[in-house]
Amino acid sequence: MDAQRAQEISSSPDMANVVFNGESVYIEHVDQQVGIATIHPMNDPNKKQSVSITSLEEQ
Repeated sequence: MDAQRAQEISSSPDMANVVFNGESVYIEHVDQQVGIATIHPMNDPNKKQSVSITSLEEQ
């Protein structure tokens, strides 16, 4: 995924199907300058992590 699309998804009120390492995730925040997104698994909002935007896939 590219940084612009990740930002669009995180800003949208509609849920997009985004996957990280085979798991559905929610994008909380995107830092386009650094290329990092803060995400959490759909079923565990407390398990936040920062990952490379390029490792995210839109299904």
